[in-house]
Amino acid sequence: MTIDERLSGPSDSEREWLRVRSHLIRHRFTLAVTAADDYPPDVRVAGTPLLADQRWLPPVPLPLDSIDLHLDVTGGARGLTGREQLSEPVRPLRANGTRYGTYSAAVAELAAPAVFNNLPTYRLLAADLSGGRGRMLFGRGRYFDALNVGEACAHEYAAHTLGLGGTPLRAAVAQPWDLTARSTNMAISTLTLRVDRTAGAASFLLHWRDPATVGHAGGLYQVIPVGVFQPSGTAPGNERNDFDLWRSSIREFSEELLGNPENYGSDLLPIDYDAWPFAARLNRARDRGQLRLFVLGMGTDPLTFATDLLTVAVFDAPMFDEVFGNLVTANNEGRVLSTLAAGSSGPGIAFSEQNVARIVRHEPTQAAGAALLALAWRHRDVLMA
Repeated sequence: MTIDERLSGPSDSEREWLRVRSHLIRHRFTLAVTAADDYPPDVRVAGTPLLADQRWLPPVPLPLDSIDLHLDVTGGARGLTGREQLSEPVRPLRANGTRYGTYSAAVAELAAPAVFNNLPTYRLLAADLSGGRGRMLFGRGRYFDALNVGEACAHEYAAHTLGLGGTPLRAAVAQPWDLTARSTNMAISTLTLRVDRTAGAASFLLHWRDPATVGHAGGLYQVIPVGVFQPSGTAPGNERNDFDLWRSSIREFSEELLGNPENYGSDLLPIDYDAWPFAARLNRARDRGQLRLFVLGMGTDPLTFATDLLTVAVFDAPMFDEVFGNLVTANNEGRVLSTLAAGSSGPGIAFSEQNVARIVRHEPTQAAGAALLALAWRHRDVLMA
């Protein structure tokens, strides 16, 4: 932005963009619920707004280590990029008459959250979780690639509900679960279950995502931890070293539940997960059966087209208490909620039909979190065995 533009303030186009952006942030939940009505019931996960290809939903929970990952670094970009002419309505004009090149560029200049970086990601290219084992194919991506289409479509939909035009970009995506239509970053959403086998009960944690600090799903409840599947840093050696669903989840447990910084020193050397005490402790718990990891499916948000792998980490209560004795109440993305409803056994919200129904049906919960909780309750006998 030039000095003249800073002195003159935002253009009329930018002010209108900011008005719609504010509407999107304040009404994400209701907009997502309404957007889901545009899709047939048979693509909705467990009756929630989350959308899924049927190949993304295994009939029973899959062990996390039964998912085979493949990385293809040879493929080029494909699908919509968010730079097409049909996206111009969500890319405002500056005071000098030039248009923002991407939706993320407008966010960065006009309404950047505290955490907003265009880091490398693993771009999801194909997935099938319908058999006894799962298979997922990834390429190279960037965080803003998905935002430039998905969050732009959310903005477009919010503008449409305000009577400000149609939804051509959304129409071009057509089926949000079509991974060839756009760049798709995959987040790993994990429901953390603490199982007290003596009491025969379980509890879980919830996260409230602060819209002032996050670029996606601000103002909504979500399971915890959640993180985009991506390398830990930009150095080349991290791409292969971090290409592992569990290693990605370990980092998120450390950051979101214990409040540890994301500085792993991987700009110099790849993370040595065997030597990292926190990772080694969790891996020992897996080996001893004190921690079990499952995949319940995958789905796409009907508003933003954000795509989440739905996983569950089942901790025996003593192990959870040992590892997360210093559980934080807030992190750099929002608040960690260990109480929302009465009747918990130990730390967390009681994993009960009443509480699950409340959060899934009656609270402003992100579609992926709602679907994950609903599926976890459906499969509770397997998860808590």
